[in-house]
Amino acid sequence: MDPESDYIMISFLLDGSHWTGPDGIPTLLVQHLMYTFAALAVAAVIAIPLGLYIGHTGRGSVVVAGLANSLRALPTIGLLILLVLIIAPSFPNKLAYLIPSLIVLVLLAIPPILTNTYAGVRAVDQSAVDAARGMGFRSMRILTEVEIPCALPLMLSGIRSAVLQIVSTATVAAYISLGGLGRLLIDGKAQSDYGQMAAGAVLVSLIALVFDLGIGALTARVVSPGLTRRDRKKKTEKTAAPSQRTAVPEPAPI
Repeated sequence: MDPESDYIMISFLLDGSHWTGPDGIPTLLVQHLMYTFAALAVAAVIAIPLGLYIGHTGRGSVVVAGLANSLRALPTIGLLILLVLIIAPSFPNKLAYLIPSLIVLVLLAIPPILTNTYAGVRAVDQSAVDAARGMGFRSMRILTEVEIPCALPLMLSGIRSAVLQIVSTATVAAYISLGGLGRLLIDGKAQSDYGQMAAGAVLVSLIALVFDLGIGALTARVVSPGLTRRDRKKKTEKTAAPSQRTAVPEPAPI
């Protein structure tokens, strides 16, 4: 953005009237987060168990690739309008628009969670699975105590991708008269208010950045150090330090 656009955007954000009332930025932000968390929760409930089952049993792996590719190819706006036309007559007021929006966001979030969960379980070292089976672990215990902990980095990566896609795409809810930060983009375009549009884009980007950093920190916190090799790096640094010291040669006798 040029300096004039920056000034217009900052002026919009510093205007106190834009931070109060039902159309204020805090209200739109809460609505945006509600759409995000609701869609993510539904997508996770569907995709994680399905990905674990397919990864653990090896059945239906072809379905994963086909389903993921087909869902990614769906046109968001076109599907949203189609669902509104189908669902709206059966539900009153906001539900007629909220349900189609959530369906679109869920369909968008399922592919990365499903494929990464499946890939994470399939990538677990087979020798670890065989060792657990040799110790008498049953199938469910192998899944919960061996495969899921080892697959956790990829699973969280899938959730990370899904969250970023939902946050950015949840703006389409404003296209069918719902709330969220998309209102700043839609209303700003309708009123030729470029400061409002820029403010909406920046706020959505900031939310996506916060989620990205938060899930990255969570991954570093909950994933086993053995999988991320953090302990190995620390040990390597400790053992390498003494070897890097250069011996001082003794003076030659005169």
